[in-house]
Amino acid sequence: MVCDFKFVALDKKAFDFFMNLNDEELESHQAKWMKVDEAPGYPCRVSLEDAKIGERVLFLPYWHHDVKSAYRAMGTVLIRENANTTNFQINEVPEMLLHRVLSIRAYDTDNMMVDHDIAEGAELAFTLKKHFQNTRVEYIHLHYASPGCFCSAVIRA
Repeated sequence: MVCDFKFVALDKKAFDFFMNLNDEELESHQAKWMKVDEAPGYPCRVSLEDAKIGERVLFLPYWHHDVKSAYRAMGTVLIRENANTTNFQINEVPEMLLHRVLSIRAYDTDNMMVDHDIAEGAELAFTLKKHFQNTRVEYIHLHYASPGCFCSAVIRA
C-alpha cells in the first residue's frame, strides 16, 4: 500500500482577481492587505512559506473544502503578494510547518472525515504516512492547531 504523500499548495491563479483591487473593492469581498510585522506568523498558503517582515499579505476568506458534504468549510487564508505556487516533492514537508502544531483531518472519497489527529511539525511526515496507511483515507487537510485556520491539503502520492 502506498503511504507516500504530497503537499498541495493553493494555486496563485485563484487569487489573481484580488491582487489589483483597491481597498474598497477588497472590503466588498471581506479581504484586505496586511503588512507583516512579525515572523514567523503570516503563513502563505500559496508558497507554504512564512512571509517576511515588511511583506504584504492578502487576508481573505476562502472555501478550502468546497465539497458536497457536511464538512464543507470556509476559512481565512493569507497569500503573500509576490508568492508563486510551490510544487512539492513526494514526502517533502514545507519547512514552515516544522515549528508548528497541526491539526490533521483525514477524509474519504465521499468527503467525510474518517480520522483526525494532532502532530508537531517535526513528526508530521511520520504522522501523515500513518494516516495514509488507512485505505479509507483519500486526502488530508491540515489546519494550524491553535487558531484553527486551514493550512494545506495533502494527497496520497
